Amino acid sequence: MSSPESQVRAARNPSTRSAARGPVVAVTGAASGVGDLLTRSLAASDEIKQVVAIDERRGEVPEAQWHILDVRDPAIAEKLRGADVVVHLAVDLDLETDPAARTAYNVRGTQTVLTAAAAAGVRRVVLCTSAMVYGALPDNDIPLSEDAELRATAEATGVGDLLEIERLARRAPRAYPGLHVTVVRPAVLVGGTDTALTRYFESPRLLVVAGSRPTWQFCHVEDLVSALEYAALGKVEGEFAVGCDGWLEQEQIEELSGIRRMELPSAVAMGAAARLHRIGLTPSPAGDLAYTMHPWVVSVGRLHDAGWRPKWTNEEVLAALLEEAEGRHTVAGRRLGRKDATAAGAAGATVALLGTAALVRQMRKRRGL
Repeated sequence: MSSPESQVRAARNPSTRSAARGPVVAVTGAASGVGDLLTRSLAASDEIKQVVAIDERRGEVPEAQWHILDVRDPAIAEKLRGADVVVHLAVDLDLETDPAARTAYNVRGTQTVLTAAAAAGVRRVVLCTSAMVYGALPDNDIPLSEDAELRATAEATGVGDLLEIERLARRAPRAYPGLHVTVVRPAVLVGGTDTALTRYFESPRLLVVAGSRPTWQFCHVEDLVSALEYAALGKVEGEFAVGCDGWLEQEQIEELSGIRRMELPSAVAMGAAARLHRIGLTPSPAGDLAYTMHPWVVSVGRLHDAGWRPKWTNEEVLAALLEEAEGRHTVAGRRLGRKDATAAGAAGATVALLGTAALVRQMRKRRGL
């Protein structure tokens, strides 16, 4: 009789698991970030028959079957043959990526994956966007229904790409009969992530725009991975949000974080953010500020109905985010070195939030302007 250890090894060995029940799941963007975590989790699951991992470099999950290629390459169709489900996570939302190149990659990649999946006979494609697609607006319900209209605009980092991915998701079942598309929309994602919203907590003061009513709902990457597994297994379908239960008001954020606020008029905050982005001092466009001003928390009822529960609370995710942010210094979305951070702090609280004339002059001097 085999030992428990050998049984575990056999369960994780693709050759011995080939007869197991469950779908063959392909993951794009499998070598890093959420894709890497999901690939590891699926490879260890006894509900999954096999994992096919696709990326431009090989990752560190030996149990998966790896294919090295760009998701925009039509040859991906052959690599997807035999898969039941594709979870498409090869999406670039890096703040430092050229916006035009980022959009070209994200949109073309999603188009190619959907077309290739249909050609390969895949039954389901799971796409991951963000709850940001609902838009951050002063008249939003708290929480928003998952069926709420997508009212975001393309003014915030990557949101235009996500809206186009959502459009492709809605069109795909009509273009490719028999292909089912599931869309997962996480709240503010935390856990090895770098976004304008996570950088907000790296500032010496929390910028609050006068007259706004910020509300915060987080999603730890571990909870996103478990939600993506639910989607891959068909336990939840359609379009749904994922995140912690409930939300935190700005006052709770300040109390829990110990970071004081700096309140500024809307015209000052938005105008300064737009100017700083326009001259290239910060990577975040002014549209990112809306997501720190207005509510965009959303119900996670569909996952709850499927039996899913988050392992993390908003308070716990905030604590994890603050731990990750420790030692980092960000001004208006731009990461600073220690020397620059000291200069920014000495210039005053408003400067520390908006990137003072001193920093602007310094940047222009370096560029010879």
